[in-house]
Amino acid sequence: MTGRRRTRSTFLPSLPRPVRATALTAGALALCASLTAACGVIPGATGGSGDDPVKVMTWAPQDTDATNKPGMPAMARAYAKWVNAHGGINGRRLEVLTCNDHNDGVGAARCARRAANENVVAVVGSYSQFGDSYLAPLEGAGIPYIGGYGVTNDEFTSAMSYPVNGGQPALLAGLGKALAATCGNVALVRPDSIAGDQLPAMLDSGLKAGGHADAGDQLAADDATEYAGQSEQALRYATRDVAKKGCVVPALGDRTDTFMDSFRRARQNFPDVRTATVLGSVDQTVINATGGASGPYEGAYITGWYPVASDPRWDPMKKVINEAAFGDNRIDPADAGVQTTWIAYTVLRAVLDRIGADEVSADAVRRTLNDGLRVSTGGLTPTLQWPFEGRLAAVGFPRLVNADVTLQVVQGGKLVAARKGIGGVEGIADMTSTLEDADVS
Repeated sequence: MTGRRRTRSTFLPSLPRPVRATALTAGALALCASLTAACGVIPGATGGSGDDPVKVMTWAPQDTDATNKPGMPAMARAYAKWVNAHGGINGRRLEVLTCNDHNDGVGAARCARRAANENVVAVVGSYSQFGDSYLAPLEGAGIPYIGGYGVTNDEFTSAMSYPVNGGQPALLAGLGKALAATCGNVALVRPDSIAGDQLPAMLDSGLKAGGHADAGDQLAADDATEYAGQSEQALRYATRDVAKKGCVVPALGDRTDTFMDSFRRARQNFPDVRTATVLGSVDQTVINATGGASGPYEGAYITGWYPVASDPRWDPMKKVINEAAFGDNRIDPADAGVQTTWIAYTVLRAVLDRIGADEVSADAVRRTLNDGLRVSTGGLTPTLQWPFEGRLAAVGFPRLVNADVTLQVVQGGKLVAARKGIGGVEGIADMTSTLEDADVS
């Protein structure tokens, strides 16, 4: 197709497990690393750079007309406040710089240049849709990018990136596998862009694994102000098979909510259609803002990266929020951005504990991550480790090391764990093998 407007390289999401058999010891270590000052934190002790703080940065868009993630830098500051109140890390203060990328490539590059100028040792738990703008400056300065939101292709290809979730690829594969057992025709509504071109292969890999035909591919502008035509076409496709309820999957990132406004009106003539999407396109904050139980997402399937917010494995994060940021309404424990930032700072803490009293620098952080460090997150993810190339290198995601996905459903306006998970199995599902079979040609 010619004449398309090609924009930022993104997966455009803008998705939130019984504890594993081996997780008891690992979970205790992660809890110790995150919450106990006695675990290698000795008040008053000094590291390799004396009393200098360990400086990192967290960025995210705020106060814009599109996706906003104020909870991520707020969570980062709360984590630093909590850590410092408990003696710091190896006796040194953690200093968190924050930056607003304004959902703009120039802003993202400016944040990255500031990180380099400030000599931060890592960018941690951040969100930006402009990987092609911020990763080059970070790579030039040798600064690792730990735990981005999984919103750009670059996060799964750059050797400087250490992602903690599977981004949009894992979420779409998991959603496809879940819908294969329950849906008739499936219509995917996705951006008409380079990034959007990759989405059908991910969803279809899951549908194929569940023995289902490929989804119908409905293109849409990712900056439209209404989607009446696309909604009508998607609904007509989904209802062609009268024997089984059809499903519509909008994956338009921060425009998914705009699509749903049009879809809700068009859907009145097609009552037997189910909606389903992925975290990043929708999260609890979006569900709340669109009416909760009376909104358009009620009953929708949504795939996420982590356990639901009510899972006790989030208790350590909630403890930090209550102690260091009580009353800060920017920090919602159910928000996938806040959760990702928590996990990213858990990784950073593990790295700094491994470095110990040695000189802490961006090079030292990167070297420690590259030397086979294994990080437990208390069962929120599998044990994380970043080889130079992971199993998904052949399909274009060499840095994607965690393809675990949960299936959630909106009930009473709240995201809760689905009774039957992906492939009919409750809990967590690893989409690595499914993505290995994705047709990305």
